[in-house]
Amino acid sequence: MMSMAALLLVCLFPLLFMNSCEAQRVLSDAAEAGSQSSQAPLLPQPQTFTMGLDTASVCSMFVFRTPQRSELLMKAFQHYKKLIFGHESRMKLKSNCVKGVVIIVSDVSTTHNLYPSLETNESYTLTVSKSGYATLKAITEFGALRGLETFSQLVTFNFTHKLYQVSNTPWNIIDFPRFQHRGLLIDTARHFQPVTNIKRVLDSMAYAKLNVMHWHIVDTQSFPMEVRKYPNMWEGAYSFWERYTQEDIYSITEHARLRGIRVIPEFDIPGHAASWCAGYPDLCPSSTCTQPLNPSKNLTFEIIEDLLKEVTGQADAPPLFPDRFLHLGGDEVNVTCWETSSAVNRWMRKNNLDSYEDVYKHFVQYGHRVSESIGRNVINWEEVSNNFGNTLNSNTVIQIWISQINIANVVRNGYRCIDSYENHWYLDWHRTKWQTVYTHEPCKFVHNKDDEKLVIGGEVCAWGEYIDGSDLDSTIWPRAAAAAERLWSRRDVNDIDSMEPRLASFRCLLHRRGITSSPLQSDARREPFGPGGCNMQ
Repeated sequence: MMSMAALLLVCLFPLLFMNSCEAQRVLSDAAEAGSQSSQAPLLPQPQTFTMGLDTASVCSMFVFRTPQRSELLMKAFQHYKKLIFGHESRMKLKSNCVKGVVIIVSDVSTTHNLYPSLETNESYTLTVSKSGYATLKAITEFGALRGLETFSQLVTFNFTHKLYQVSNTPWNIIDFPRFQHRGLLIDTARHFQPVTNIKRVLDSMAYAKLNVMHWHIVDTQSFPMEVRKYPNMWEGAYSFWERYTQEDIYSITEHARLRGIRVIPEFDIPGHAASWCAGYPDLCPSSTCTQPLNPSKNLTFEIIEDLLKEVTGQADAPPLFPDRFLHLGGDEVNVTCWETSSAVNRWMRKNNLDSYEDVYKHFVQYGHRVSESIGRNVINWEEVSNNFGNTLNSNTVIQIWISQINIANVVRNGYRCIDSYENHWYLDWHRTKWQTVYTHEPCKFVHNKDDEKLVIGGEVCAWGEYIDGSDLDSTIWPRAAAAAERLWSRRDVNDIDSMEPRLASFRCLLHRRGITSSPLQSDARREPFGPGGCNMQ
């Protein structure tokens, strides 16, 4: 007779290919069938699982194995061995123990530069018995990464006997993300973050199965990034050393790739751009009124086009940001500087533009045309949709931050949407409790099945006005983990009382892995006084 675990594997395997709100309805009954009388000690909670009552020891010669040749998996094995086995084991076990994990991937890349995408299948199944080899199966290498993280959370160290073990065996897990886009925004314009800090953030994101780092790399206050065609652009950096070379950026996107994380840069057009003028003053309407960008100079549009081409590899160099999406901002455009500029008003008359909103729209459309010409899709903030609605390119993705109900409006108009509602998912609002983050539901106001499919995910945002290297980790964690579960696990996995012990355990896991997470019960932290260079704090 087929076991309950095997039956679940057969019946639920088709769900591995469903990455939307829609799949959640199917899984509720399956969870009941899986005899889930308690929560798994995992974060985020898997889609469905069964667990037993035995405790398995881990063999001394534990190994990761795969029949496929995969550079990404080989590096992942090294990484996870260091994460899992941090203590010296006294027991030399060779039998009746977990010998290792066999990883089987059905779609292995034949190249060494495979990057994740919005469509990447991150599903996996994991079985762990009391002895022998655990089995991890995935469609892609990135799905295998998610399964490796799950396995790593199952292994604990027994300090009494000084050996590693897995509780509650046998395990049978079927897992995949509810949403395709599960992001974290970091802001290196309001405060510079060294490369080592960014890579540490990427490490911690992988522990929670977040898969997008939205890099708000430039803003009003600073432009820290090297642009080779325009070498004066990073004159807008806070200091000579608070900058990113293109080699730095390559190393960050590669670090992200090895953890299954996409990096999407944001270049805000036309607002939040005063720092662009430090190296090229003509980009501003005037020396005393510095943003939005100056439309009356051809140089403005030349730099926008050349910048986007350079970062996407269209300028005879590998792409700094290989992802198919670019974030072009479009938020908080204050037109006062345009109103007071005679040059801008002459340019408007010459180009038959009747209002300053038309100028705003001109910038948005220009950014979209350039992006489309280089094979990139655009993400814009909510205001772009509020102002220009159905006139946008159909591939546009709108990121909501002001009004959650606008998610329903955006998807009803046929556009894809990312949820970052500020009242719940802005991490720089450090009085926001993890419970508030956890109970926020992206599909709350979306009731049509077809519309639900257009909600591709969400992002928590760590805006940098009051975040520098001293409080980066503690501002993000553990609250980002609450959002990570909302974006990965089933919709009905939302009980605060059940989440709290798992979140506490995950916080401790972060600490063991070198990530300084804030206490669950505290919202206090020290913070820098405002934007500025490191030596100004």
